[in-house]
Amino acid sequence: MPQNKSAKKVALVIGAGDATGGAIAKRFAREGYATCVTRRSADKLRPLVDEILAAGGEAHAFASDARKEEEVVALIENIESTIGPIEVFVFNIGANVPCSLLEETARKYFKIWEMACFSAFLNAREVAKRMVKREHGTMLFTGATAGMRGSANFAAFSGAKFALRSLAQSSARELGPLGIHVAHIVVDGAIDSEFIRTAMPGKYALKDRDGILNPDHIAENYWNLHCQPRDAWTFELDLRPWTETW
Repeated sequence: MPQNKSAKKVALVIGAGDATGGAIAKRFAREGYATCVTRRSADKLRPLVDEILAAGGEAHAFASDARKEEEVVALIENIESTIGPIEVFVFNIGANVPCSLLEETARKYFKIWEMACFSAFLNAREVAKRMVKREHGTMLFTGATAGMRGSANFAAFSGAKFALRSLAQSSARELGPLGIHVAHIVVDGAIDSEFIRTAMPGKYALKDRDGILNPDHIAENYWNLHCQPRDAWTFELDLRPWTETW
């Protein structure tokens, strides 16, 4: 670890899965950022961390339940005090679980809201407290089509993603004048991942025709958002393959 922690750039990815979140972490690591990645199980982050380290980057894995306030507070304090100031914050927890309104349970509805919205609030609040003091930082929230329109059988997920979009929008209006760039990215379409390969083989077959989203190309857009000058900040960016109906 370098002696001058204050000179280190830190990017935090909450929900660094095997597709989008991992690709975002690798993209920032290539630019010299110390990437801090979280999942509820740190063991699942080992392959990602190993890949970043093998490429000459810096990565730190943290087991954290993003819905638990005490864990979130401890996580952010740990990163800020032992690794460096968080310059980039990415919230990337999914929670896409379809279910009919007639069969949805209160427990699952609440859990989806906790994962896709409440956890974003907890983590963003703690990071924003630090960024505002420095008058600098980027906060990026991964949204979805469900945050723009409520489709049948997605009442819980849509409700949570609509709320996430509102959280990002409100944060952008409050924090923008304080030097913090807040953006909401609508990822509209299937993403090249193991889940899509096994659960939606028809969609996955479109991969060779650029018919599903490439995680690396999503990550490139996150990097570009971070690099924007503040006289031309984007709040909302939508990303979709040509095959998607919208």
